[in-house]
Amino acid sequence: KVKAQLEEKEGKTFDVFTAVEFKTQLVAGTNYFIKVHVGNEEFMHLRVFKSLPHKNEQPSLHSYQGSKTKHDELAYF
Repeated sequence: KVKAQLEEKEGKTFDVFTAVEFKTQLVAGTNYFIKVHVGNEEFMHLRVFKSLPHKNEQPSLHSYQGSKTKHDELAYF
């Protein structure tokens, strides 16, 4: 659900966009930290916020880190 948001911020499209790992953090909603394979040997770490259900909002891309590898640890940021 956040692929289009990332593509807009990066100014490019991703043919490959596969989540390979994730962690969660409960706040006033949930932060998802997601390691995403975006092609070749390139990975990105995304921080996605999903509000509480009663707000009925779509998940939003809060921030991201590029130039990651498959072996980079997924950490809170």
